[in-house]
Amino acid sequence: MTDLRTSEAVTGTGVLSRPRAALPALCATQITSWGIVYYAFPVLNPQITASTGWSTTATTAAFSGALLISAVAGIPVGRILDRRGPRAVMTTGSVLGVTAVLAIASAPNLIAFTAAWLLAGVAMAATFYQPAFAALTRWWGEDRIRALTIVTLAGGLASTAFAPLTATLAEHLSWRGTYAVLAVLLALVTIPAHALALRGPWPPAPAPPSQRHTDSSGSVTRSRPFLMLATAMTLNSFAMYAVVIALVPLLITRGASPTAAAWALGLGGAGQTLGRTLYATLASRTGVTTRTVTLIALGGATTAAFAMVSGPFPLLVGIAIAAGMVRGNLTLLQATAVTDRWGTTHYGRLSGLLAAPATIASALAPFAGAALAGPLGGYPSLFVVLALASAGAALLALGSS
Repeated sequence: MTDLRTSEAVTGTGVLSRPRAALPALCATQITSWGIVYYAFPVLNPQITASTGWSTTATTAAFSGALLISAVAGIPVGRILDRRGPRAVMTTGSVLGVTAVLAIASAPNLIAFTAAWLLAGVAMAATFYQPAFAALTRWWGEDRIRALTIVTLAGGLASTAFAPLTATLAEHLSWRGTYAVLAVLLALVTIPAHALALRGPWPPAPAPPSQRHTDSSGSVTRSRPFLMLATAMTLNSFAMYAVVIALVPLLITRGASPTAAAWALGLGGAGQTLGRTLYATLASRTGVTTRTVTLIALGGATTAAFAMVSGPFPLLVGIAIAAGMVRGNLTLLQATAVTDRWGTTHYGRLSGLLAAPATIASALAPFAGAALAGPLGGYPSLFVVLALASAGAALLALGSS
């Protein structure tokens, strides 16, 4: 394994220049951005298809297109973050996000609906976890795990807050009206927070021990550990995000109402928050490969449980919470994957390259899940296939050290 870690990986500059409002602001904006741009869709999609006549496969493909665009855009966004910091990137992303959600709400046909989602994908790349992680990693330095944990604890509440809120709004408004209200909320929270709270000077990137170990030659990205890790995370991301989007229809087939299913999805988000409180302890007691394999395998186990357990509903909610706990830890695992192995020098670029195939897989997952559920005989069979995918990812992760 190529090791870029160095005692110079963190400088005091970040502590001195760190904007005090950045951490609480990023907590608020991650909850709101994920809750509205991502988690509102699985709640509203049944109403969208029922009122428009568009197929579930078509609407889910539009959503998947957004995630695909976010994967592609994340690579240049990472380079910009390394050089210039998060303020301009995340503020612009917030404006694009508001514009995209309003465009989704007013889309007169499926083509316009899809185009609006593609714009939302650019906003995702500029506002979701990756730019926030880059900001916290540079500004918080050696204290980054604490900062990353705090912001992901908050982000884990996105589905808990917004899945039920979206379902409640949808009971009184059309899906278009619901998205319009959510767009206003997105604008009020994220645009001023990113513009005003991320104004601190951007610390210079720490230098690696010697030029021959830098990633400018592609030594890290061509290494076996990087390729194995990227493959494992890609396969696991496919399984994990397919589960998230397919959970509501699975629970509905188990006899739950749409609102109850939305609450289960939301409580899974609470599980993410609970799980993330345990990550620092896990990181201090396990090696990076051990915890990578363990967390991916546990995610597959919860997916298998969904496939095998048909009820009662409280038990399914318990599984959703357990799955959320694992998912929350996997988010922090990805946030620290680069620094744990290769240091912080090229964090934005390396994390963007590592996340890109995983994000592409997560982009394809909702569409693939919706398309495969029928041929496989229903959502329980789909969850069996997704559990097997996670098991394969855990085996691949063994080679990431």
